[in-house]
Order: sequence, then C-alpha cells, then structure tokens
Amino acid sequence: MAAMREIPFIKMHGLGNDFVVLDGRKDRVVLTPEEVRAVADRRRGVGCDQLITIEPSESANAFMRVHNADGGEVAACGNAARCVADRLMDELGSETASLETAAGVLGATRDGQGLVTVDQGLARVEWHEIPLAREMDTLHIHLSSGAQTVSGLNDAVGVNVGNPHAVFFVDDAQSVDLASIGPGLENHDLFPERANISVAQVLTRHSLRVRVWERGVGITAACGTAACAVAVASARRELTERSVEIELDGGSLQILWRDDGHVLMTGPVATCFAGILDCALLNGRAS
Repeated sequence: MAAMREIPFIKMHGLGNDFVVLDGRKDRVVLTPEEVRAVADRRRGVGCDQLITIEPSESANAFMRVHNADGGEVAACGNAARCVADRLMDELGSETASLETAAGVLGATRDGQGLVTVDQGLARVEWHEIPLAREMDTLHIHLSSGAQTVSGLNDAVGVNVGNPHAVFFVDDAQSVDLASIGPGLENHDLFPERANISVAQVLTRHSLRVRVWERGVGITAACGTAACAVAVASARRELTERSVEIELDGGSLQILWRDDGHVLMTGPVATCFAGILDCALLNGRAS
C-alpha cells in the first residue's frame, strides 16, 4: 500500500507510448500492482502504458523502475529510457546521462534537435537468453499450437533487448489483427516470461513498418525495445542492413545494431503535463 500522501507525477510519451513518471529519489515511492493498475487506468486514473519510478543509483545518474499497465514489473522500456534520460540531462545541464535499469546501465545522449539516443546494450539471441522454454534455433521459432495456428503466424525470430521479443515478418503489417492474436502469442508456452509481439513488414533495405503487441499492455503506438528487436531480427535474416528506420503507429525510430552487438535507438521525447496522484486513487476510493 502506498503511503497516505499525494505524489507528484509527470506525464510523458515517446511517439505515443505514454508514461506516468514518479520521482522517488528523495521520497521513496513504492506502489502495489493494484495501485499501478489504478494509475494506468485510462478512464479512472491518469492513463499510461507504463508507470516509471526514478530512484537513486550508485552506478548511474539514476535508476529507472518500470511497471507495465497490468501492474507487473519489467526490466526495460526503450521509449521510457529516452524520456527519463532527457529529464536527467536537463537536471545535469549536460547532453549525456547514464541510467541504471534492471537490464543494466544504459548510456544516453541528445543532439540538441529534440532527439535522444539510448544505447540499449547487447542484443541477446540465444534461446536461454530470450528466454524460450526449450532449446531451438531462435532465427526460426516455430509455433505449432494454440492461437498461433489460427493466426497463421508460425515463424518468429527471438531477440532479448532487456526483455523478450518475438518478431514475425509479414507482407502487410496493417492487415494483421493484433488485438485478436496478441494475447495468445504473448502467452504461448514457448515464452516462460511471456513475450512482446511484433509484426514487421520490410519496406526497403533500410526501413520497416512495424506494429506491436506489448507484453502486459496490449497494442501500443510505439515500443522502443520492439523497434530494436525488429532491427536485430531483420538483420539476422539478412532482410535489411544493420541501420534502419522503424515506422511504428506513433512515428519513427532510428535503430543501429552496431558490429559490437550494441543496439542504439534514436527518437523524440515529449512532456504532456504534471499533476498529483491523489491518495484516494491509490487506495481504491476514486470514483
């Protein structure tokens, strides 16, 4: 249960992937899964895809804790990392910042034109790193039961960029009924930690159209780690080069999978408004 006090927040987004950001560096903020769900509720709460808490760090400028809209904590969120890093750079009066996450320490820079680049670290592609339920070739993950048979999506590329992703290459990303097939794919038995699901349409050797069903959230306007995963997956299958533009529902991200294995994501950030989380909301009494 959160303390009986009002908690300031900032609402931010990266390409429409939106966040409620809480600063817990001076006054510790701990929310239960039920409280996270109440804040994330788009009718009764503030509304967001992820709730982010900024906390102290001994190894970086700050620690970023990420909760999905369903209340579950996850290790990484690429768009949120850009947003939090941008705020840290404002505080520091610097064009660089470091951000600790459960997936590791990320470095961030900005170009002065409203774009922020985050080094998401190494892309992991081994079956146990994603993770999958059993050993297999992650370049062609064949799903053979359940919703996947109905959906027709049966050949995924597995990538972990701080969280698990399954990327399906399709002829027309817009025509895929993600709302129907997303839950079954996310919760397939092959993904013991569930998975973020992307459908990717190759446009050129340097661009792809992508739509995302995000684990614990649903369809999102943009997902930074999914964009990174798609770039890695398409390069692994030799469908594109290692530097690509990912066109998401909410806009575009530039992704570079460097030769050293690190994935760099570049895109815009935005601040919407600031407010106060009322204790009535956090204790389930909001009407």
